[in-house]
Amino acid sequence: MTDYLADVRKYDSGADEAIVKKIVTHLGIALRNRDSSLVSCSDPEELARVREKWCGKKLGVTDGSADSAIEAVCKAMSADRSKSRVTFYYLAAKELGKLDLLA
Repeated sequence: MTDYLADVRKYDSGADEAIVKKIVTHLGIALRNRDSSLVSCSDPEELARVREKWCGKKLGVTDGSADSAIEAVCKAMSADRSKSRVTFYYLAAKELGKLDLLA
């Protein structure tokens, strides 16, 4: 858990530990596999899955702002070759103003 929080705090120094923990719990078993624990910004299918499953189903955002948020997070995390799914999801929720849904 502390590794996920530390990674999120590279991008948001004031990240809420409880929200990070909820994202980790939400992702559950997916975090055990290296491939599914990461997000690839160069894979359109992966980004569509993030838009549909995370932004759409979990956060309730299905319009163009979901795409804009995903694009902004990809840009913010561009220096990281391995983009943590927990960090990506946290930053997407923050970008969409939906962190309060996860609190």
